[in-house]
Amino acid sequence: MSEPRVILHVDMDAFFASIEQLDDPSLRGRPVLVGYDGPRGVVAAASYEARPFGCHSAQPMSIAKRMCPQAVIVPGRGSRYREVSKRLFEIFDRFSPLVQPLSVDEAFLDATGTQRLFGPPEELAATLKQIIRDELELTASVGVAPNKFLAKLASDMDKPDGLTVIEPERVLEVLDKLPIGRMWGIGKVTESKLIQRGVNTIGDLRRMPPEWMKDRFGADAERYANLCRGIDDRPVMPDSQAKSISHEHTFDTDIPDPDAVRRVLLDQVEQVARRVRRHEFKAKSVTLKIRFGDFQTITRSQSLDHPTDSTDELWAAARAIFDRWASASFSPVRLIGMAAGSLTQGEGQLDLFGNDESDRRRAVDAATDAITTRFGKRAIRRGGTLD
Repeated sequence: MSEPRVILHVDMDAFFASIEQLDDPSLRGRPVLVGYDGPRGVVAAASYEARPFGCHSAQPMSIAKRMCPQAVIVPGRGSRYREVSKRLFEIFDRFSPLVQPLSVDEAFLDATGTQRLFGPPEELAATLKQIIRDELELTASVGVAPNKFLAKLASDMDKPDGLTVIEPERVLEVLDKLPIGRMWGIGKVTESKLIQRGVNTIGDLRRMPPEWMKDRFGADAERYANLCRGIDDRPVMPDSQAKSISHEHTFDTDIPDPDAVRRVLLDQVEQVARRVRRHEFKAKSVTLKIRFGDFQTITRSQSLDHPTDSTDELWAAARAIFDRWASASFSPVRLIGMAAGSLTQGEGQLDLFGNDESDRRRAVDAATDAITTRFGKRAIRRGGTLD
């Protein structure tokens, strides 16, 4: 029998604002807003003293100032935050070789099998918090659970400076009473529509029949059915493994026909998209790499409006990049490569009940994934890839 997993989610408390209060003692105990104080400024971080007034990150600075006129506004210092972040992740590395950064101040750690070194999970987490406090003079909220979904929920339960453990035997007890909006991937619009249908808690969702789940969630039904039961098998992926997923093809001879190159590119997008979905990632960027007969190489990238694992959306971005280049200065191609980058897990919000096109894309992707898993990657292909 395999050893139960021990996953930590560590989230620093008001990281940017706390660093400002650390470096300037006059700010301690006062409401602090970090960000640009201009007509289009946005709050990058709000100290816990500012939050009771309704201030929060990603809020227009003008609104935050009206809510808390006594707040001290300080410009961000990126280099200082990166310096502290580097020291933070060096601390993480002492506890596990499997650390997945989510941002400069947030990460998952897989501490499975470390009990003989650090003691039980709660003791390990307490030690980690104390080292962060001693060495950085900052506080962190830590969640400990059997998987990433539960660990993230746990870290949010007792902020700031909290430590929450969800033991395997308590999973359903904890989940059943949590508001449905706490479900990973469910945004405000979907939350409102679920509540209108009587689904107020994660427990309510767990009790819904499979047919109801399929009707509402489509291709994502199984994933959400698992999550509301506390099942999440996603591994903790170190940063070196999670930056991008790519595929390249070198032609036997230089290809002078842009349509021929485009067909190969579409095939690459399909393969990359399947791998993105298999690892339960979503991509925020697409990059093309093109090499010519003289070995000159160019790369072109495009950011996406939202994280996605959709083949159609990744293809639309890749095709747009390729067509812009080909229409301007096409030359015979020796190599074509495509990468889905800026990979994240769990950040995409489900557009439930309101987007038939998104449902169609998910259903098509799920069907093609199932066919290629069973019969091989060449069993089904989009028309554009067929000769």
